[in-house]
Amino acid sequence: MENMSIQELQHIITEELFFFEKDPQSEQVKEETLVSLESEKPKTLPKTVHIEESLSRKDEIKPEPLTVRGNFEKGILVLHEEKVLKPEVLEMLGNMINAVGHSMNEMGLLSSDELEGRTLSELYDLNAHIVLKFGRVKHPINALPASDYHIHTEDETEYLFADSLSTISEDRALKGKLWNTLKILFNIAK
Repeated sequence: MENMSIQELQHIITEELFFFEKDPQSEQVKEETLVSLESEKPKTLPKTVHIEESLSRKDEIKPEPLTVRGNFEKGILVLHEEKVLKPEVLEMLGNMINAVGHSMNEMGLLSSDELEGRTLSELYDLNAHIVLKFGRVKHPINALPASDYHIHTEDETEYLFADSLSTISEDRALKGKLWNTLKILFNIAK
């Protein structure tokens, strides 16, 4: 086939063929583009940041420690679902705490919003002896194997999980349930 003439090829190839001459200008443009790209290449590689370095920098920036509202004198910590406790709810809580022989001065309060994004170790750093958790709190403390209205002891800390304070304040049966559990927790015989 290499030695065949165009007349002979026309019998073999029945389709129309087109012949394009090379455009000498386009070849020159391609070469110039390649040369310019090569000259633009950086002479050194960008700085590499190792993962360990970036992690250690994050470790250096530590969040502020948890700030508890109240005097927190006796290590009684109240975690509550509500962003702000209504006066009547706070009064109910105060009455129950007074009835078990303690005062609101001995307690510390933290809302779910204040706990969000905090670790369990940050909560343990507060060194609470009794933790009363009311309602849904956005915190890993929920992973503790404690059931509502039952006392759970872990290390030297006692936990009591219950419904939200707003819900309890509106439900007489839940108030009674909480009161009975608080009597056991604070060792009150009434």
